[in-house]
Amino acid sequence: MRVFLTGATGFIGSALIPELLDAGHQVIGLTRSEAGAAALRTAGVEPHRGDLTDLSGLRDGAARADGVIHAAFDHDDFSDFVANCEKDRRAIEALGSALKGSDRPLLITSGVAMGCPAPGQPATEDVFDRDHPNPRVASERAGAALLDAGVNVSVMRLPQVHDTVKQGLVTYLVAHARAKGVSVYIGDGANRWAAGPRRDVARLYVMALERAEAGARYHAVSEEGVSLRAIAEAVGRGLGVPAVSVVPEAAAEHFGWLAGFAGADMTASSALTRSRLGWQPNGGGLIADLDAMDYARGAA
Repeated sequence: MRVFLTGATGFIGSALIPELLDAGHQVIGLTRSEAGAAALRTAGVEPHRGDLTDLSGLRDGAARADGVIHAAFDHDDFSDFVANCEKDRRAIEALGSALKGSDRPLLITSGVAMGCPAPGQPATEDVFDRDHPNPRVASERAGAALLDAGVNVSVMRLPQVHDTVKQGLVTYLVAHARAKGVSVYIGDGANRWAAGPRRDVARLYVMALERAEAGARYHAVSEEGVSLRAIAEAVGRGLGVPAVSVVPEAAAEHFGWLAGFAGADMTASSALTRSRLGWQPNGGGLIADLDAMDYARGAA
């Protein structure tokens, strides 16, 4: 399959490339820079210059492909998260418009929170809360509209994807702890975040693309939930700073834009994903990767 991959030089995309190539696929990778294009060529990928705001370029890339994986998302400024989610919605609409009238698969990316059936319950693949307050719901709404229009769309929902260098939103917790000299959790820190190892997640993307099941939703979850207290304590160990609790009323002052996430329970099941695709993650856990991380390197 000739695959158009957005986010090809990013954290997820760069792990996807060797998985796709090893599976016998050809890859066209979206990149914003000449440096990125050079890195893609070295990896055996055909570069496609553009970004998420270049809707015409996205349509052109998708039109040249047998299938599309949309792994890109603008993480440059989470303080403008709503605008970034709207940018993602428009990108999904553009990619899908190039695939109408065919059965070529489009695999988009979302977050596990979109599948939460009720507060305190793990998200599941068979649930989609169209009215979820998280702005990322715009991505799945766009995918659902394309599905209704006959496009072969499926969804990969991500937890905190991790290795020993980056760990999703945990990376921002590390930055806060480094800057403030204390690793913080809210209240008793019992709220939990689902997690998945980066290489296992990349492998699952390829399995889902090859399955090409319209309307399917997958959870790239290895651990249903890791407590924020355990995360904060691991970060504290790594940085050599204390891990302490703050009351919920002080969270916004400490965390800024991250407060809403730091206090949220984002657990998720992957039982349906495992049964449908036979996916068995075998990477280590989030805390193990945090304990193995080179925190001095992270400060550079």
